[in-house]
Amino acid sequence: MGNSPEPAIADAMNQLWVRFLPQMQARVSTLEAAAAALASGALTDELREQASAEAHKLAGVLGTFGLHEGTELAREAENAYENETHPTPGMADRLTGIATRLRDLIAARE
Repeated sequence: MGNSPEPAIADAMNQLWVRFLPQMQARVSTLEAAAAALASGALTDELREQASAEAHKLAGVLGTFGLHEGTELAREAENAYENETHPTPGMADRLTGIATRLRDLIAARE
């Protein structure tokens, strides 16, 4: 009974991280593409909706892995894409910054 489950849990979480890393990176790529499209005035409703959905998924998974800053940033992006049916180009800088920070947080966890 002296055996602690923490090492086994940490190992399992690391295995899950490796498994989901490509999906998380792809989701950040979608956020980067949406921010770039917004900056150039070419954001479609389809890409905006996809970015909102991907940000929502990132918010959940990053929190699971203890990346609470990432969760908050992903929620901010989700809200921007979801609640603004026509996000302004001025929002592009913030959304680009969020995507960059998310990519950095994920890379630091690797």
